[in-house]
Amino acid sequence: MNNVLKLILLIGMIWFVPDASAEGIEALSVTTNPDGSQDYSVTLQVLAIMTALSFIPAAVIMMTSFTRIIVVLGILRQAIGLQQSPSNQILVGISLFLTFFIMAPIFSQINDKALQPYLKEELTSIQALEQAKEPLKAFMLSQTRIKDLETFAKIAGYDQLDKPEDTPFIVIIPAFVTSELQTAFIIGFMFFIPFLIVDLVVASVLMAMGMMMLSPMIVSLPFKIMLFVLVDGWGLVMGTLARSFGLGV
Repeated sequence: MNNVLKLILLIGMIWFVPDASAEGIEALSVTTNPDGSQDYSVTLQVLAIMTALSFIPAAVIMMTSFTRIIVVLGILRQAIGLQQSPSNQILVGISLFLTFFIMAPIFSQINDKALQPYLKEELTSIQALEQAKEPLKAFMLSQTRIKDLETFAKIAGYDQLDKPEDTPFIVIIPAFVTSELQTAFIIGFMFFIPFLIVDLVVASVLMAMGMMMLSPMIVSLPFKIMLFVLVDGWGLVMGTLARSFGLGV
């Protein structure tokens, strides 16, 4: 468990890594006064890193498969017509554990190339962060559309990039998030269609029977739940999400 927490911390710190040429960060500076007394002060770099710790959860979520999964599950719940079931806590929990499952090979590479050498003092913290960037960068590039990458590269002023691998990390992150949202909406649309057809059929039947005062949503809900269960909906959804990241292909 200790290693898992350290791995998450290392991944989160990737976004806030200082210049790789720096040899280290001085945590405490001591100033000797003319009268022989000494003043102690914490450097601004340490203060910046401590402040950055609060952004680590958001950074980790935005650089993994979590965004696509939670958006698809939210659209699926809306398509079925359930407002509070499964609850937000359950959806977030499912998304987190499915994210750990999908990202396990990436985390394993980061652990082997960066975390373990750092714990064995074979790499400095800056070197470990640089090594940890590579697997995560490769994963994000594999899921990012070239169009989105080019858009954010132009916005940032990088017009002379020869290949996607040359793109700076700070440009890849927003491009990756944009591509994830696009993909999530496409998958969500495909899941929405069968439930929409059920709603249309039920609404047509009720109108033909003259029962226009009865809400079609109330009548179609049990049919949509039954359809979802009969086709093994949860297995289908989880399998589709996993395969969308290249697993099991």
